[in-house]
Amino acid sequence: MYRAASKLASSVSSQTSRKLVCSRVLCNRNYVAKEISFGVGARAAMLQGVSEVADAVRVTMGPKGRNVIIESSRGYPKVTKDGVTVAKSIKFKDKAKNVGADLVKQVANATNKVAGDGTTCATVLTQAILLEGCKSLAAGVNVMDLRKGINMAVDTVISDLKSRAVMINTPEEITQVATISANGEHEIGELIARAMEKVGKEGVITVTDGNTLDNELEVVEGMKLGRGYVSPYFVTDQKTQKCVSPLYPFSNSFYFKW
Repeated sequence: MYRAASKLASSVSSQTSRKLVCSRVLCNRNYVAKEISFGVGARAAMLQGVSEVADAVRVTMGPKGRNVIIESSRGYPKVTKDGVTVAKSIKFKDKAKNVGADLVKQVANATNKVAGDGTTCATVLTQAILLEGCKSLAAGVNVMDLRKGINMAVDTVISDLKSRAVMINTPEEITQVATISANGEHEIGELIARAMEKVGKEGVITVTDGNTLDNELEVVEGMKLGRGYVSPYFVTDQKTQKCVSPLYPFSNSFYFKW
């Protein structure tokens, strides 16, 4: 976009030509008509999209959930047990059904960002709330009363879950949780548990693609800055590209690693 704008600006030499170019750009805009739906038909189409996405995602629920094979236009099919990945891959031709699918995707994405897991459970709950809510609306229940009832139920469920929650502290418990989130890969679960044991609860763990066949765990001590040195003269060890701080003469282990 920037390159096209630069070429356009360089080719304009007078005020008149600038006006002509601007008018052409404005005239070439395309306006797409919006399709508006109301009533029972709109809700039925939306619920159909919600149900089809939720039915595809629900099979991955829990430690005994099954895998889903997703067709890929580029490369090989993808086999996954992640609910949010399955939801993102579904798209319908019907726009009304797509609205329902997007609602489910929004819930799954929000759950994934906050908790990192539980997307399948959130999808199934979304389907149940929408289906039962639409049944209540069809029976004549007031919308605001229905909303208040849902909020009261949510508060009750959250309080009950907090009372039942068990904090995990041991490496074995962390391994169990991480293994479930890693689609049953026990090796990855153990690796995550080791990483959390090394850096603690407040540490930062970064996952990157490796160049080898085996999974590796690297622990970096000190502070890491991504922008590099202000000046290359800060480097005191050219071989390791480290800067040993002269401000701490009694500590040989203090350095910045890049």
